Amino acid sequence: MNLKKRLDIFDRLAKAIPDPSTELHYTTDFELLIAVVLSAQATDKGVNKATAKLFPIANTPSDILALGEAGLKQHIKTIGLFNSKAAHIITLCRQLLDKHAGQVPQTREHLEALAGVGRKTANVILNTAFGHPTIAVDTHIFRVANRTGIAPGNTVLEVERKLDKWVPKKHKQDAHHLLILHGRYTCIARKPRCQSCVIEDLCEYKAKLTDG
Repeated sequence: MNLKKRLDIFDRLAKAIPDPSTELHYTTDFELLIAVVLSAQATDKGVNKATAKLFPIANTPSDILALGEAGLKQHIKTIGLFNSKAAHIITLCRQLLDKHAGQVPQTREHLEALAGVGRKTANVILNTAFGHPTIAVDTHIFRVANRTGIAPGNTVLEVERKLDKWVPKKHKQDAHHLLILHGRYTCIARKPRCQSCVIEDLCEYKAKLTDG
């Protein structure tokens, strides 16, 4: 796929999705961090349902530590892997207080040093909270990048590096959410909605005529 086609693809996605943003509900950087940690192998809808009850009670590192691991589990028990996530979040809150004065750090190195935070979560925080042009490759982006031919790769890191290299500069900031939302609602896993896709003629997915 050449650069002109990639530019056309992102131009169309940007026009079709004029306000690309996360579907996780949050009001502070810390709330976003907790929501993203909880979203691993869970739906945004499920996370939002849990945090709607959690955040009014505890939305700072100190507040969550005051709940304790058992208390936190009661609020997130509807989310997959809630036991390990609760343990990570408690440790993460201690780390924020001990090393960052309770604030969410703004560098990849410091973010990835937090419990429960890997490269993908760090990329989300850097992009959504702090405005960095990072792209967090989740299952939706991995699928869309490979299926369309925008940035094919065998691993998440390979796809991320190709997107970082090939996404047009003017779309770099929004690319993360444009691709996620396109993958979530149009280029879905089992049967992509090719007939209603705004980039159908640009996409290089060979099976699109039969799957659409």
